[in-house]
Amino acid sequence: MDPDDFDHESHMGRAFELAREAADRGDRPFGSVLVRDDRLVASASNRVVTEDDVRRHPELHLAYRACRELEPDERAETAMYTSTEPCPMCAGGMIRAGFDRVVYSVGGDEIGAYTGSDPPVRAATILEGVTDVVGPVSNEEGRRIHRAFDWAATRE
Repeated sequence: MDPDDFDHESHMGRAFELAREAADRGDRPFGSVLVRDDRLVASASNRVVTEDDVRRHPELHLAYRACRELEPDERAETAMYTSTEPCPMCAGGMIRAGFDRVVYSVGGDEIGAYTGSDPPVRAATILEGVTDVVGPVSNEEGRRIHRAFDWAATRE
């Protein structure tokens, strides 16, 4: 099935739910899902604070799981929907996963308004030639999640 025909709204909606769950739990508001043949195959939410593990960004965790659980040809037919554009660490980890595409809601160029810092490089630059990066999608809903989160309380 062509990823252009996926139910983008539904998949991004699930990523938003996961982002809200992360925030409710005490983590930063990020959530992601993997979709293949328009069906959810895996999901994750940010657990950096509650797991005390910097690697628990949902995008990086899903890339890790995909490399362990899916064959390369399956990953090449998989899309990641994520509430916020992957940071450079996550995008770097996603190179090995080789997903068809990453669809994000809030861009790295926008996240600085909430976090106080901009990424030094965007996901599309890191993933160029490996994975298509598409976004923003459902941007206003994604921005609403970040506006509701107390970013000042999580700055180190």
